[in-house]
Amino acid sequence: MKLAPALATAAAAVLLAACSNGTTASGGGGGGKVGIDHPRADSDFWNSYIKYVPQMASELKVDLMPPTNSQNDVTKLVSNVQALTGQGAKAIIMAPQDTGAIATTLQQLENKKIPVISVDTRPDKGKVYMVVRADNRAYGTKACEFLGQQLGGKGKVVQLQGALSSVNGRDRSEAFLDCMKTKFPGITVFSEPTEWEGSKAASMLQTRLEQNPDIKGIYMHAGGVHLAPTLQVLKQKGLLVPPSDPKHVFVVSNDGIPQEYEAIRKGEIDATVSQPADLYAKYALFYAKAAIEGKTFKPGPTDHDSTIIQLPNGLEDQLPAPLVTKDNVDDKTLWGNQVK
Repeated sequence: MKLAPALATAAAAVLLAACSNGTTASGGGGGGKVGIDHPRADSDFWNSYIKYVPQMASELKVDLMPPTNSQNDVTKLVSNVQALTGQGAKAIIMAPQDTGAIATTLQQLENKKIPVISVDTRPDKGKVYMVVRADNRAYGTKACEFLGQQLGGKGKVVQLQGALSSVNGRDRSEAFLDCMKTKFPGITVFSEPTEWEGSKAASMLQTRLEQNPDIKGIYMHAGGVHLAPTLQVLKQKGLLVPPSDPKHVFVVSNDGIPQEYEAIRKGEIDATVSQPADLYAKYALFYAKAAIEGKTFKPGPTDHDSTIIQLPNGLEDQLPAPLVTKDNVDDKTLWGNQVK
């Protein structure tokens, strides 16, 4: 996997810029081990993130402990975090898939004065030092606007949701539905909660297409798990045809993995929102190191095209996530085009 050039220089610039933008060192300081738990290894998106982590840790000179993987199981996540802290972790990076079930663990970490960086997901309760995430409501809105325009404001679409126990699934779903209701009331939306599972997505889509053969749009919450089964179902139904064909079903996704880009080039899907796997890894490690060093941050714009917002239980750095279509799918700055 090839990473963007001059990473170390950029990271140093971020530190300097942050300090000049109200960031302060508040006691503590020094180095320390960073523990990290990966949420799953059955998604192309998360596998890309996992590959970026050690490279970013090397560039940023983070003392990274051997990672654990909770395999989409909150019980394993709790156990893994306990093991990491027992082994001397001074900061923890996690990506809880069930954002409501991690509060007790976060409280325990706060009691031990171990800062937590949450990647991609925002815990419902419990203190976090920083959430490294993109604006997931914007994902749903961008998908709605794209499909609404392609369908001319009329027709039927299927929304393959993630898990609604996750803030990401809720944000994407609610924003998509709100946008459709407000901007495209002539479009009927069938929402299917897949729990981020490809097999469920395939079964639900198959059933919806049998019941409503005139469906003309699909919004996939996660290309990493939804893309392959969706393409398989469309192929079985004789609907995997170019956009110029009247039978084409317009598909918009979330993730920005190379497989989605290839599908866009082939005309099999039409768009995706690039969720920044590279930046998730980079800034999770950046903030973990900053937390150990005693630095603090304030809400406001950053120098890396994002905005830090205030949460009830911490801060969130909302990283940029552009919409990718056939018009910009070959943009070399997209992380999905840097993967080898």
